[in-house]
Amino acid sequence: MTSFSLPDTLLTLLPDAIDSNVRQTLAEDIGSGDITASLIPESQMAEARIICRDRAIICGRPWVDEVFRQVDPDVQLEWQVEEGEQVEPNQTLLTLKGKARSLLTGERNAMNFLQTLSGTATRCRHYADLVKNTQVKLLDTRKTLPGLRVAQKYAVAAGACFNHRIGLFDAFLIKENHIAACGGIAQAIVKARDIAPGKPVEIEVESMDEFRIAREAGADIIMLDNFPLQQLNETVKLNQTLTGKAPKLEASGGITDQTLLPIAETGVDFISIGTLTKDCQSVDLSMRIID
Repeated sequence: MTSFSLPDTLLTLLPDAIDSNVRQTLAEDIGSGDITASLIPESQMAEARIICRDRAIICGRPWVDEVFRQVDPDVQLEWQVEEGEQVEPNQTLLTLKGKARSLLTGERNAMNFLQTLSGTATRCRHYADLVKNTQVKLLDTRKTLPGLRVAQKYAVAAGACFNHRIGLFDAFLIKENHIAACGGIAQAIVKARDIAPGKPVEIEVESMDEFRIAREAGADIIMLDNFPLQQLNETVKLNQTLTGKAPKLEASGGITDQTLLPIAETGVDFISIGTLTKDCQSVDLSMRIID
């Protein structure tokens, strides 16, 4: 259980993703066997702790648990922090007990997941805090590490931001090239409704004229790509005054720490930010044998 909510699509994908992520990382790291760990007697037991050296939001517990389950299910893990919890420098996150060989073989694999996903969650919390007094939802993008899409989307939620579509399969996001290939904005929206009636339809626009066409054609969400601040304000007001069902509005493009809050204050429903997942700095962790 987590203290944050996850979309149903992500929840469905999560168990298989955790299993396959861990199997792949162990296979590429251990290969034919951990020859350095073989220096230690097989029966030697040990206790260790993982410590965080940064102020961070902790994320990745399920992946750490799975690493040691696959390496050696007899390793005992005692977590000192909850998933999504903020920690301070030099705080102990986890105590481990088991065969010394198993602890050392799993060490780097477990910490790679934990430091990467905690880095993602920490960055997301930073951005979420900047707009905490507004109603906007900050969305991730598909700019994720290859093979870790589900993991990073999970970390985004742990950091108090929200998931955009998981991939190319669960929602339409019609962009400039799609529009050109379909013959226009309205044509693309109509075709999307025909192909998959139950899927959300979002379309990217680059001008007020394109916004009007997309709104009239019945888009569920309209992405306002690189709209200047004044134009965002005008579009939000126009969306509220025009007749017909008002779509949700999403701002996107070149969002920074400095521009985020003013954009949020325009009243857009969403802001999508690629940097939530693609520009993260891993959290500094270390594991130390206690005895």
